[in-house]
Amino acid sequence: MTASSHTTRAHSFNAAAAQYAANRPSYPSALFDAIEDLAGRPLEGARVADIGAGTGIATALLHARGADVIAVEPGDGMAAQLHCSLPHVPLVRGDGNALPLATASVDLLTYAQAWHWTDPARAVPEARRVLRPGGALALWWNMHAVDVPWIIDQAERIRHHFNGEYSNAQGASRSRTAQAFEGAPTVPAHEHRVVRWSRSVPIDRHLANIGSHSIFLVQGESATKDFLAREREHLLKEFPNGEVEEVYDVLLIVATP
Repeated sequence: MTASSHTTRAHSFNAAAAQYAANRPSYPSALFDAIEDLAGRPLEGARVADIGAGTGIATALLHARGADVIAVEPGDGMAAQLHCSLPHVPLVRGDGNALPLATASVDLLTYAQAWHWTDPARAVPEARRVLRPGGALALWWNMHAVDVPWIIDQAERIRHHFNGEYSNAQGASRSRTAQAFEGAPTVPAHEHRVVRWSRSVPIDRHLANIGSHSIFLVQGESATKDFLAREREHLLKEFPNGEVEEVYDVLLIVATP
């Protein structure tokens, strides 16, 4: 992905913030148990900055666990959606490459589906700057479970549609963990875990979730609509009752910069 296409895709969510908020998957409680375990401290009472907070899916869950959360989000559309959903949560504009946070001001930095939009060469030093002694950096992604046959088939159709460009099909592999800090001045000590969970959603919500991914948002409405119409036919054969069982492996990386 070129720098310009990376930027275009990063900004594409702002026009689809409501679609993103309504259809993207959440995260299981077991994920937050794992964060506490690997970070070595409870979320309750911790000062947490949720970076690239988007529409606030993870922000809300961190708040529910008792964390003192501040959301950091660069995009106009996503920030507006987050503020509408979570008016009580402080929100500042910015990104992980230049955090709008004071030095040694937070106990935990979190990036839910967001670290890959940063430049580790800048984001890792920034994490070191804003974390308090003993603080931790937690990164996680909902990845498709690649041992589920229908998910494998769907990923292949998407990959074919985009002429081979579709990395989400790789799943929560060790290689992804190694890639997370590529370009950083020094790789921080880190551990990773994979947390499996699932949700059952109507086919149309599943399709709306797919359509909210940047690779679809930037290709144009007509091409996305055509693909999703064909995909609906495939899914109705697999799930004739109209409910899709989405299975995810959440890749969690907790680092102590």
